[in-house]
Amino acid sequence: MHTHKSFFGGEMLQARKIIKVLSGLLCLISSQVFAIDNGVYTIKSKHSGKLIEVGSGSPEDGANINQWSSNNEDAQKWLITKLNNGYYSIINLSSGKAMEVYNFDNSDGGNITQWEYWGGITQQWDINEQNNGYFTFTNRHSGKTLDLLNFETVDGANIGQWTYWGGDSQFWSMQKVGSIESGPWDPSTTNGSTNHWALTGNIVTHDPTIGYENGTWWLFQTGPGIYGKWSSDGVSWNEASPIFPNPLSWWTNYVPGNTNNDVWAPELKHYNGRAWLYYSISTFGSRQSVIGLTSASSVAAGDWRDDGLVVNTTTNDDYNAIDPDLVIDKDGAPWLVFGSWNSGIKLKRINPITMKPYGSLYSLAARSGGIEAPTIVYRQGYYYLFTSIGKCCAGIDSTYQIAYGRSTDIRGPYLDKNGTDMLNSGGSILDSGNSAWAGPGGQDILNTDVIVRHAYDASDNGTPKLMISTLNWDSSGWPKY
Repeated sequence: MHTHKSFFGGEMLQARKIIKVLSGLLCLISSQVFAIDNGVYTIKSKHSGKLIEVGSGSPEDGANINQWSSNNEDAQKWLITKLNNGYYSIINLSSGKAMEVYNFDNSDGGNITQWEYWGGITQQWDINEQNNGYFTFTNRHSGKTLDLLNFETVDGANIGQWTYWGGDSQFWSMQKVGSIESGPWDPSTTNGSTNHWALTGNIVTHDPTIGYENGTWWLFQTGPGIYGKWSSDGVSWNEASPIFPNPLSWWTNYVPGNTNNDVWAPELKHYNGRAWLYYSISTFGSRQSVIGLTSASSVAAGDWRDDGLVVNTTTNDDYNAIDPDLVIDKDGAPWLVFGSWNSGIKLKRINPITMKPYGSLYSLAARSGGIEAPTIVYRQGYYYLFTSIGKCCAGIDSTYQIAYGRSTDIRGPYLDKNGTDMLNSGGSILDSGNSAWAGPGGQDILNTDVIVRHAYDASDNGTPKLMISTLNWDSSGWPKY
């Protein structure tokens, strides 16, 4: 437990009482309440002019929260999102952990620390804008206000809680430094008609991702340089130029064995007004892998820039950095789910400014015999995790199947229809293929109502081809065709 300053000398305490009478009550009378937008903020003390941060940028549970001069580090940035009950969660952009009142303390001077977010009342904050343009933060559990203890002005001074009295040590300015989107769009239909799209044109495909932009459908897939396609109706598909005609030089720093500009399992999403494309560089059967990122002002513009490394793994890791999927949670914040075989499917928060991961690594699903290609969507109170289980890449001998589970928390646990945890080989089957189409998998989902995947055509020597269907949902909230 971190120590904190909670006692004042007689003169300081008397000064606080006087200021409380002269200014605090006036602020209470004239205060106004405004909602703030979800986003990334810095929080600056009116009294000291310094920013709230996690001390030393610590990633640990229980790390102290104090003030420091502005340094533009992520430890001084906070992802603030409004909860359904009107309170806010405050997540540090370095550690991925939540600001909370330590140990359910109700006392004046109680310490403020960070802890893994669990949504309890010690981690919920009422944020109110006062008529002087500053904000107060009141903890739901204690009812007390975020306070710069002892009126300190030095770097490292402690942040605690105190009964509201309206002094400058309880007023904070907020600067928005990063945006997040509104929650994901859910246009899905309950118990709609089965609708497998009758595709034509360029449909030889493996590991597809799909997007829609200003009347045009876009698809990218495993292949040289991130091979692309486009369609005006989602049915007839045309070839598009690869994003990287030549391999990027830094790829071989992480995956020396990668050759022939071979790029795997891209993931396309639009976020904060930009098109983001995650992709994998690896070699078959290896954990020496890397997930990279490229982005453009729009897919149609084609002004792709190299945003570099996202995450990498080596043979020393027990998971594999391939098959990325960008997930937007119910509050609009981004996450990255990825992984293949080994210890299974992983999840990390994504910094909405850099679109790179931060914070803890969470395990979502594991299975002997193969699991990969994760996709997560949010629908009506649940996160749904879709994975490809079994073996791919063997033509009609492929055993891929698409399996799923759901959770009320993006971090899991994900349970299938029988209540089995996907970390314990659970997973209900959506698609296991048939005699004409073997090994469906490598899926991606647009919004909550369009699912794209590949399957191996038994009538064409097991050639992998594109399949698109409307994704429907039953009355119990489970996915179906």
